[in-house]
Amino acid sequence: MTDARAEFLAGERTEDVAFFLADEAVDDPDKLDGFGERVDGGHLLIVDGEAGRAAFQSATGTDAMGFAKEAMGTEGEIDLSLTGGACPDAEDDDVRFVFAFAEKQNEEVGGLYGEGDVIHAYAQCTCGTAYSHKWVVGERDE
Repeated sequence: MTDARAEFLAGERTEDVAFFLADEAVDDPDKLDGFGERVDGGHLLIVDGEAGRAAFQSATGTDAMGFAKEAMGTEGEIDLSLTGGACPDAEDDDVRFVFAFAEKQNEEVGGLYGEGDVIHAYAQCTCGTAYSHKWVVGERDE
């Protein structure tokens, strides 16, 4: 795991977004070499928020925040690595892409947000289902 991913998952990069793109989800995955971490089956990029949302849209053809809003309606499980998940509608669990951001602890809001920094992650399965998963930083084991 790169330092950037470890920092992101520790809630230390709340101005950035992270996204995983499966090789099958992009026209030429080799073009992503040098822009992020090469992982099994694709690339994981951690980029400044605005630039990251634009890069996500460019790579997937999907507006990041619109995708997040769509995915919020269905709960699933996204791997702590941000490179896979368990789709609630398919057995193959093949993820096309994941989009994630971290939000600082907010005790005024309460609930999960009062417990600590929160990772919001959204995935799209190869079956087309979009789903979400959020967790408090440090409360999950891989």
